Amino acid sequence: MRYYVGIDIGSISTKGVVIDENNNIVASDYIWTNASPIDASKRLINSLIKKSKKEWLENIYAIGTTGSARKLIGKIIGATSIKNEITAHAVGTISKYPDVSTIIEIGGQDSKIIIIKNSVVIDYAMNTLCAAGTGAFLSSQAKRLGIEVEQMQNYYEKSNNPAKIAARCTVFAESDMIHKAQIGYKKEDLIAGLCNAIVENYTNNFIRGRRIEDKIVFQGGVSRNNGVVESFKSKLNKDIHVDKDSHLLGALGIALIAKSESRGERISLNIKDIEYRIREKECKGCSNNCEVVYIYEDEELLDTIGNRCENCKSNI
Repeated sequence: MRYYVGIDIGSISTKGVVIDENNNIVASDYIWTNASPIDASKRLINSLIKKSKKEWLENIYAIGTTGSARKLIGKIIGATSIKNEITAHAVGTISKYPDVSTIIEIGGQDSKIIIIKNSVVIDYAMNTLCAAGTGAFLSSQAKRLGIEVEQMQNYYEKSNNPAKIAARCTVFAESDMIHKAQIGYKKEDLIAGLCNAIVENYTNNFIRGRRIEDKIVFQGGVSRNNGVVESFKSKLNKDIHVDKDSHLLGALGIALIAKSESRGERISLNIKDIEYRIREKECKGCSNNCEVVYIYEDEELLDTIGNRCENCKSNI
């Protein structure tokens, strides 16, 4: 049996899968990146080894990386395929839902929409410039209200009068949440309002002008929040599908891509210890002034992290 590894390295979480030649996931994990993609990748690989039969370690035929640190980890892990997350998420989702037309993805620090027709990506958009409407924003507000994110659905279902929360930016949202709490809104109404605000933020940024057709698949960490899922259903008046492996679909996608690009040669799974240096620079390409982190091995640029818009990419 041949096996293929896919790793999705994000700013908040790092995900990995091992698939067999029949595309079955034989091992998987989801861990926090903790601002160290190299360390997270090492921990992830060790976890995959512990969680599964070690037969696959001797029979790896391709390794793929995707996500914000895909080039860096791809370099030190010897990846045979390195692709952007739009491609990886699309391939992973299509493998489970061949008739998917819309992918809604909300992660820890960014969001995206992918429009698909006949299994081909025809449109996409990403937002990484503001934390409003992301998992990090949702977690911080849940903490402010003294509950776990996992409890939000229970509160959402109890609400009869959701608060109107302005979630177009984190500063406005937090101010609005404090004000609504001070004037006596119940916790369940604040939480329902927060879930609705996440959806309103997303639809205003991504769905305006786009034709959203069935089938819709919701993925990313926020898809685990059923309050947000129910709010999307109400807003779009459509069914929303959330796969049990929704958090792994990017990793699955890059594993499938690596399999398709495999040269049929057995390879080893080792993370090289490299000496690297980091240089930070503020991009002056536009008014966003994004802070870009450059990672070098000797004089070779391995990767850039933090280049959040096309202006940054053109200034690298």
